[in-house]
Amino acid sequence: MAAKNPSKYETATFAAGCFWGVEEIFRQMKGVKETAVGYMGGEMKNPTYEDVCGDETGHAEAVQVKFDPKEVSYEKLADVFFKNHNPTTMNRQGPDVGSQYRSAIFYHSEEQRKVAEKVKKEVEKSGRWKGPIVTQIVPAEGFYEAEEYHQKYYFKRGMKAVCHI
Repeated sequence: MAAKNPSKYETATFAAGCFWGVEEIFRQMKGVKETAVGYMGGEMKNPTYEDVCGDETGHAEAVQVKFDPKEVSYEKLADVFFKNHNPTTMNRQGPDVGSQYRSAIFYHSEEQRKVAEKVKKEVEKSGRWKGPIVTQIVPAEGFYEAEEYHQKYYFKRGMKAVCHI
């Protein structure tokens, strides 16, 4: 991921099921400078898509976002994350089942952790979802970029994001 002015950008990482649709949603947001899909939260180093799909590496399909905090806040990104998937389903989004499809926010700073917890509590209180929010909020460690053919998958094919609600 090569943003134009990387020193002024921050990084955020979200897992909300199939990473193709999630990436497309974030890619289109004002203030988002770069996106990459990949794998985070597991034990295996340098996993492949096939490894992760086997649901034995512990990784989630994730989207890493480089954003300009002067144009879009981390709180807005977290809000968009919660609005575009079902955060009440454990290890599942729609027809996709397995821990690689879990709902997770991988925070890169203590400030991001606090904001993620705040937004999660707001979503819980909103009553939008009938069940409890199962989204994990965990430290960001070991992001492995997915294979090139997964990057900007919908954009390259002229498709609309359909892996989300």
